[in-house]
Amino acid sequence: METTAEKKILPKLSQFFLAFLIFLLLVLLFLIGCITITFKGPSPIAKDILVTTFLETSALKFIPKLYFSEKEINQILENNAVMDSEEVSDVGFVFEENATEKENIEIIDISGKTFKGKLMIIQDPSRIKLAALSSFDSEKMGKKVEEFVKQENAIAGINAGGFEDVNGVGKGGQPLGLMIKDSQIINGTEDRVDTLIGFNQENKLIVGRMSGKKALELGMRDAVTFGPVFIVNGKAQKFSGVSGGLNPRTVIGQRKDGAVLLLVIDGRQAQSLGATYEDCIKIMMEYGAYNAANLDGGSSSIMVYQDEIINTCASLYGSRRMPAAFIVTK
Repeated sequence: METTAEKKILPKLSQFFLAFLIFLLLVLLFLIGCITITFKGPSPIAKDILVTTFLETSALKFIPKLYFSEKEINQILENNAVMDSEEVSDVGFVFEENATEKENIEIIDISGKTFKGKLMIIQDPSRIKLAALSSFDSEKMGKKVEEFVKQENAIAGINAGGFEDVNGVGKGGQPLGLMIKDSQIINGTEDRVDTLIGFNQENKLIVGRMSGKKALELGMRDAVTFGPVFIVNGKAQKFSGVSGGLNPRTVIGQRKDGAVLLLVIDGRQAQSLGATYEDCIKIMMEYGAYNAANLDGGSSSIMVYQDEIINTCASLYGSRRMPAAFIVTK
């Protein structure tokens, strides 16, 4: 039998849970209303920012499809993009003299109107390597960047190319597109054409769209597939609209003196909503990038230095598992 105390407590608990459910429902309705007003409201810029931001997520890209047709979405993407010139990095350029000590690693706090992040400058490009799983499979668990860094006894690392990530719950075991490690194609084929980002045997950052065969001919030693390309041979790529929306970003670049720029922007947080492609291009140009390209972003964006994650990851579960990472050797 229920005691008098239980008879008093049970109705109160029921009232509490009912009130809590009503509160959650009101919050949900408020969010849906805000999204609907933004999508269908008078501001095309706000609409474009929200659409492009959602489309770069793994779990929420379905939301714009509830409001717009595929044709409308494609038009929005076309109006807010980096316009790839199809140009590939010139492998013949000569590094300028670099008076800075090769062992130096500098970390700079980066900020803008909508974002905060970290820029790591590595003076010696030969220290940048690709760490990868020994084999790939969509059912295989990938590794976290900090695990790749520890495995290779490295000092730092960032996430690299894209990977299979259906609905944002991928295991990180299967990369997307071509991947080259130690001058060997370890994912994809020589005939496959992708936007490649990586270093050749002369430690020059090579970016651009090419086949696996062409990449090997250019002496590519370590490379992943992603994009878009931001800067080629000192020229910033043209962009339109809000260029990719506000999202966490990971970018790699190289100056003419050989120094490598690793940029990670935090996003999807109150203190840092994220950056557009335009924002990233401007940062890379400001710090002297001669070639630069966008790597995988979103909840994958992570920077590790001296066994610590030094940015704020967008993932609620911490750093994600992935098939490869760019590391900085000691």
